[in-house]
Amino acid sequence: MPAVHPRTPVLVGGGQITWREMPPEPVEMLAAAVRVAADDAGAPGLAAAVSSVRIPRILSWKYRDPGALVAGLLGADIRHSVHTGDGGSHPQALVNDAAEDIAAGKVDVVVVGGAEAWRSRMALKKAGARPDWTVQDEDVVKAESRPAVPMWDDSEMRAGIDRPAYVYPIFEQALRISAGRTLAEHRLAIAQLWARFSDVAAANPHAWSQQPLSADEIAMPSAVNRMVSDPYTKLMNSNNFVDQAAAVIVCSVEAARRHDVPEDQWVFLRGGSEASDTARIGERGALDRSPAIRHAGAEALAAAGLGLDEIGAIDLYSCFPSAVQVAAVELGLPLDDPTRPLTVTGGLTFSGGPWNNYTTHAIAATLAAVRGTGRPALVTANSGYLTKHSIGVYAASPGDGFRRTSAQAQVDAEPTTPLVVEVATDGELEAWTVVHDRDGAPERALAAIRLADGSRTLARSADVDVAAELAGSEAEGTKVSVSEDASFVIC
Repeated sequence: MPAVHPRTPVLVGGGQITWREMPPEPVEMLAAAVRVAADDAGAPGLAAAVSSVRIPRILSWKYRDPGALVAGLLGADIRHSVHTGDGGSHPQALVNDAAEDIAAGKVDVVVVGGAEAWRSRMALKKAGARPDWTVQDEDVVKAESRPAVPMWDDSEMRAGIDRPAYVYPIFEQALRISAGRTLAEHRLAIAQLWARFSDVAAANPHAWSQQPLSADEIAMPSAVNRMVSDPYTKLMNSNNFVDQAAAVIVCSVEAARRHDVPEDQWVFLRGGSEASDTARIGERGALDRSPAIRHAGAEALAAAGLGLDEIGAIDLYSCFPSAVQVAAVELGLPLDDPTRPLTVTGGLTFSGGPWNNYTTHAIAATLAAVRGTGRPALVTANSGYLTKHSIGVYAASPGDGFRRTSAQAQVDAEPTTPLVVEVATDGELEAWTVVHDRDGAPERALAAIRLADGSRTLARSADVDVAAELAGSEAEGTKVSVSEDASFVIC
C-alpha cells in the first residue's frame, strides 16, 4: 500500500452477534460485539484502547451514558461518549463523525455500535417481569447527544398518519402510480424485490431469519403473514423483534499500525455525505422521490473520487420496500441486477431491524464485502419517513483520504408542495393506504389528497366501507371531500 498519512481514518473491525436465547443486557451485548470487532481486526487489544464510544439510541433500556458502561466492561479509559436521539441514519453519521474527528486528531480509536434486546424485553413485559439491568444514578452525566429526527408533525398526527407502517405504504402507492402499474403487477414486483433480500439473509450467518421465502409467500396474506397496511403484508415490514448487537472500530492508520492490525483488514471510508428532505411529508415535492438521497449520494461518490459503476457491494436502507425503490431510483441503480443485490445483510425484515442500529450491521457486513472483493461499497442510512439520509462510500484503498460534504443546499433548492392543514374542500386521491386489523379486515384509510390549486392535505377515514372500497383498489384520482377535522369521504 502506498504511503498513507498517519491520521487517515480506517475501519479495521466489524462485529455482529445475534442471540437466539435470552441475551445479556444491551450494554453487555454491545461490549461483546466490540470484542468480536477487535478479533475481526486481528488485534484483540483494540477493545481496551477505545477512547470514544458512539451509540445510536438504545430503546430496550434507558441509560444515561451507555458508552461509559460499555467502556467499563472493555477495560477502556474513554474520554468521550455519544448516545443519539432516534434515527436510523445515526450509525453512518456517527462513522462519518468518527472519521472526521480522527482526521482532525481529536480521537484515536472509536467504537460505533449499538444493541437491542427488544424481543426479550417485550417477552418479559408480557410476562409481567422487569429485567435486572443496570440503572445509572441520576448524578451520572448524560452522554453527548445528537437530535432525533422529527416524525410527529401536527399535519400527520391529525390525519392519523403517525408511524412508519402507515407512511411507507403511502409512498408505495405513489411509486406504483408513477410506474403505471396495476396493483397486482406492483405487488408482484415488490414481493420479488423482497424475495431477493430474503435470499441474501439466508446466506447471512447473523440474520435473524435465514429461511428463503418466495415472492408468493411474501405477497400473499396468511395466518402468519397478515395484511398490515395495504399493499404491505407483515413480511414487507421491518422486524424489530430481535436481540442483536453490532459494532465497528474506526481508528487512525497510526493506531492500526501500533496495534499490528494487518493491512488486508483495513477498509477506508473515502466519502461521506448527509442531507435531509423536508420533515413534513405533506410538503414533499413528490411522494415517490427523495432529493436528499439523490444529492447526498452524488456528493458522497464525488468525495470518494468514485463513480457508481465502480461500486461493488451496496446496502440501501430497507425498512420497507418503498425506501429501497426510492433510493435506487435516486442513485441510478437497477432493482433487479442479479450480480449486485441492494443489501449486504438481507435487510430489516429478514436480517433484523434492531431499531436505530440496523446500519451498524450493514457497515460491519460491508467491511467483509470490501475485503473479499477488493471493490468499493456504498451504504445508505435513513431516519424518519425517508427524511434524513447519511451515506458512506468504503474502499480497500485510501484514495485521496476521507472527505465529508453536505448536500443540504442542493436539497433546499428543490421544489416542494404547499401543505394545507385545516381545510374543507374537495380534492383527488394522490396516494393512500388502508390499515387492516389483526384479523386482516380493512379498518381505516389514510390518504394524501391533492387540491385544485396543486396544494396537498393529509386526511383519514374511519368509515370501514370507505376502507373496504379503497383496499386493493387503483383509486388514484378519485374525487373526495375533506373536512377541517382532517377526515375525508368519497364523493
